[in-house]
Amino acid sequence: MVRISNFKILQILRENARTPFVKIAELLGVSETAVRKRVRKLEEQGIIRKYTVEVDPKKIGFEIALIGVDAKPEHYLALLERLKEMDEVVSLYSSSGDHMILVEYWFSGSEELAAFVKKLESLEGVTRVCPSIILEKLK
Repeated sequence: MVRISNFKILQILRENARTPFVKIAELLGVSETAVRKRVRKLEEQGIIRKYTVEVDPKKIGFEIALIGVDAKPEHYLALLERLKEMDEVVSLYSSSGDHMILVEYWFSGSEELAAFVKKLESLEGVTRVCPSIILEKLK
């Protein structure tokens, strides 16, 4: 009996979330029913949280910035909540690296990026804002 690897299924679905279960089964050498049951279990366990699309921002006129944000510890949680509410924040991460928070922001020009950085700097508890423009997504 072939053991289905959750990791292999996840790799296939991350590459293309619309891959039919029949195709996944062929790739893994198992039945479509086995794949369907495994995916359902991964969904129930919260391992697969949602299915989505990946957009190429450059093709619709945007650049990407990853912005490191540091905050006073007593303002950290409130700042995260405030950032979650902001429509212009594409992705938000709590981090243990060089910055406490990482913000993904899409912008169409340097003036727009500068205005967003100023907006971040004005939020209560923010101590430092460090934007980095993404030149190219490689993987």
